[in-house]
Amino acid sequence: MNLRALAAKVVFQVLEKGISLSVALPEQQKNLDNGKDKALLAELCYGVMRYLPQLDKQVSDCMSKQMKGKQRIVHQLLLVGCYQLYFTRIPSHAAISETAEACRQLKFEGLVKVVNGVLRNIQRQEKPLSTDNDTLAYNTPAWIIKRLKEAYPDNWQNVIEQSHERPPMWLRNNQQSQTRETYLQALAGLDIEAEAGNSPDSILLSSPRDVMQLPGFETGAASVQDGAAQWAATLLAPQGSELVLDACAAPGGKSCHLLELAPEIKLVAVDFDAKRLERVQQNLDRLSLNAELVHGDAADIDSWWQGDKFDRILLDAPCSATGVIRRHPDIKWLRKNNDIEELAQLQSKIFDHCWKWLKPGGTLLYATCSILPQENKDQVSAFLARTPDATLVPIEEQANPSDIGWQIVPGQNSMDGFYYARLVKD
Repeated sequence: MNLRALAAKVVFQVLEKGISLSVALPEQQKNLDNGKDKALLAELCYGVMRYLPQLDKQVSDCMSKQMKGKQRIVHQLLLVGCYQLYFTRIPSHAAISETAEACRQLKFEGLVKVVNGVLRNIQRQEKPLSTDNDTLAYNTPAWIIKRLKEAYPDNWQNVIEQSHERPPMWLRNNQQSQTRETYLQALAGLDIEAEAGNSPDSILLSSPRDVMQLPGFETGAASVQDGAAQWAATLLAPQGSELVLDACAAPGGKSCHLLELAPEIKLVAVDFDAKRLERVQQNLDRLSLNAELVHGDAADIDSWWQGDKFDRILLDAPCSATGVIRRHPDIKWLRKNNDIEELAQLQSKIFDHCWKWLKPGGTLLYATCSILPQENKDQVSAFLARTPDATLVPIEEQANPSDIGWQIVPGQNSMDGFYYARLVKD
């Protein structure tokens, strides 16, 4: 099937069915053999998600009536066509003819002329994309903009702009395999430009690479993990043969890092999603690591754990993921404003329950990939207010020691947006 038709299917699944891009895209990439075609499909799908409001307005302005029901996939196809005209080097005539052909393949023969006409009209007009309001100017839903203006009154525009940048590729050196310096030398030996990041195992590549080009990747010498996410294991700092819980563990990058830092710990990794738990096992297998995997609910540990209380708990809580929009631009369209309050309630429930299972003297690291205070410092403040045996331990890297936790914003030291708060049980 024509690549544009596959792109329309992906966009349709995300926008009309609420399926995440990370699930919908690989499913359609299976229909392509060529690596370049797979990359172009990803480029078109991610591009539409990044610039959705502007593309949607441009397409809608060129149509006399909007498409409904099953025809919505043709509307998504027009977004794919429009993205090509504005943001790729694909010659206009090729973009238009291939997109029209995709309409035929999607079994909408009667709309081929419409697709052709709309895209030719857009090409002829050469109109700049609209920036008439904040949603259009920033390609971000109004409710996210409003929350960011409240949270970051002095730099909300920069936070949004950084969320639209293409994310860099970070590696986590496996210190059980070699030192970071040794791995940097191995990369340099293959002409892969890279530099050490701020956290002890992090490496920032100057440009993304196929993992199969990375030295020793298959045998576990390194993993792909954003620089911000790598702080989780470092800040929790497991030691010796401690009993450690990774609550909400999938897809397992942090679980693996904990075991790389302290191979003797007994790690219990739990996740609510059985399918995603398979990813945790795959990551452990590649790195030859062992953990006890549990398909269960971190808000109901009593139902699946009858062992001792934990020395350390990593609570990487379910969140809005507003800090990782640059990696997952579909988040902007899949999340809704009232999700934030619902997520905050769930976080609060898991927080209280995990605390119950922490030993006195134990450490809990609360983490999210959100940049919204309701899920981060407000959540931790409320927890401290209702939990007399909890003490907040400042994190050395946070700019202001009196802040409640460490908020990383997108683009800060090239990292994703992330939040950490470290608490000790009295």
